[in-house]
Amino acid sequence: MARIHLYVAAACAVVLALAAPALAGDPDMLQDVCVADYASPVKLNGFPCKANISADDFFFDGLRKPGNTSNAAGSLVTAANVEKFPGVNTLGVSIARIDYAPGGQNPPHTHPRATEIIFVLEGTLEVGFITTANKLFTKTVTMGDVFVFPRGLVHFQQNRGYGPAAVVAAFNSQLQGTQQIAVTLFGATPPVSTDILAKAFRIGDGEVEHIKANFAPK
Repeated sequence: MARIHLYVAAACAVVLALAAPALAGDPDMLQDVCVADYASPVKLNGFPCKANISADDFFFDGLRKPGNTSNAAGSLVTAANVEKFPGVNTLGVSIARIDYAPGGQNPPHTHPRATEIIFVLEGTLEVGFITTANKLFTKTVTMGDVFVFPRGLVHFQQNRGYGPAAVVAAFNSQLQGTQQIAVTLFGATPPVSTDILAKAFRIGDGEVEHIKANFAPK
């Protein structure tokens, strides 16, 4: 009986080991390419494959120019994910360019489906992430440096230089998903109840309403 239990445990370990890569990112592809068909009425986890494809489906020029950072955060993320770049469908990768004005910030946020790694193109940034044990890991990075943010953890970047900054960010998902902490909590539709946020942040209802006004959906 003990030997049977050992075999069962070993079989379970093998199954978990084989399943681990699939759990780590997007599902494995089942053919060479599957260019996203945005026009298809079929709804599934990802996009169906387009029948007629060309080299243009695997090309994206949207990261050539700096993004417009004239906004409240002073930053702009220009994404090349499956929603804009059909050739990455089923490939489990995507990329983005992030531009920052002086003092600009990519506010605290998470990516539920991907680890992120950045390469600094220009400027000086303070970057960091926070673990589930509330431990902050932060670093000042500059041109040519690389920093990685583990999947699902809250992280941020802020321009600490006197001029513009920019990074290229890569993800191990065709659509990493992004939840900005402040926008998620104070700009949700329908809104999170004021008393819930007041209790969570230990502030008054009036302060919550004031913050909500800054993140009201437009």
